[in-house]
Amino acid sequence: MDSFRWRASLAEVAADGPFSAFPGIDRTLTLAEGAGMDLVVGGVHRIVDERFAPQDFAGDEPTDCRLISGPVVNFNVMYRRGAATAETAVVRGRLTVAAEPGETLLVVALDGAANLDAAWGPGHALGPYDAALVRGAFTGLVRTDGRAAVVRLR
Repeated sequence: MDSFRWRASLAEVAADGPFSAFPGIDRTLTLAEGAGMDLVVGGVHRIVDERFAPQDFAGDEPTDCRLISGPVVNFNVMYRRGAATAETAVVRGRLTVAAEPGETLLVVALDGAANLDAAWGPGHALGPYDAALVRGAFTGLVRTDGRAAVVRLR
């Protein structure tokens, strides 16, 4: 855990309790399934009850979770402060995406299927929770009938 620049994961949260602490790490949490959570991050309450709305917070802040009504599934992006940045957006429909040299794009189907089509030819069909990773210069189109996360990493 001491050496990653960034990581993405899906987490099933089935019970109330503290989140793991990640010193020096910033995180983006996106509620993908369930009614949500009442978080206390660094002593401040934050209700996370809107699906597909990315929430940013420091991973080194003590974080406690109380489930609102049953288990949830979260899409998490964590990135080391000073070594990487990450911008997470959730799209529906179509979005043209582009990456510069040195950037990485991660596309994750969060609800329904998605496609990542490259400008130069056929791309990748993604089922629920499937992901596509593109490194370096890229232009393409994300299409989804549900919701897909697009993460730009530098």
